Amino acid sequence: MEIYETEEEQVAALKAWWKENGQATLIGLGLGIAVILGWNYWQDYQHGQAGQAAGLYAQLLKAQASDQKDSVTKLAEQMETQFKGSDYVLFGELMAAKVKVDQGDLAAARQILEKVAKASNKELGNIAKIRLVRLLMANKEYEQGLKLINDIDPATSASFSGQYDELTGDLYVALDRVDQARTSYQNALRNGQQSPLLQMKLDDLTPPEKIENKK
Repeated sequence: MEIYETEEEQVAALKAWWKENGQATLIGLGLGIAVILGWNYWQDYQHGQAGQAAGLYAQLLKAQASDQKDSVTKLAEQMETQFKGSDYVLFGELMAAKVKVDQGDLAAARQILEKVAKASNKELGNIAKIRLVRLLMANKEYEQGLKLINDIDPATSASFSGQYDELTGDLYVALDRVDQARTSYQNALRNGQQSPLLQMKLDDLTPPEKIENKK
């Protein structure tokens, strides 16, 4: 920055600067204010949307608790229409998929779970994938279940690795690939999976003499 020796020089410099830059400065200030006001409006809008989505989700939970399956489906569809992109929509779709399973409509449940599995929310996406694998098992599509698990990115599923290992073991049991099932169950235990049935599943695959030696 230049330093001016007299007050007159400072005034003259300020006038020259304003003549050259004043309009751009006003425009910049105007844009800055507009951005701030726009951001505040967007924040208020987002909070309002989140509140409405939460209200619909509360209705959905109430419908689910009272076993009103049709209402669950309709509310989930309404959330998808009005609040696309919200995590509440994903929760609603997971519940809608459960309703479809309870109704025996596995094809519809599969379609919903496949959509949620692609969501940007990795936690809910992994929950959907786990349920999708179980659905494939119920449909006796064991190889497809294994493929789905093998295609999962470990970087986005580390906290679910134990559950995936146990599911892999279940799929191998269904395919009568006992050694691979045993290894998968052991991996699940090492990864901290706390399923009450996991140790029983492993013991069922372990020769009796090895169980005896552990005692």
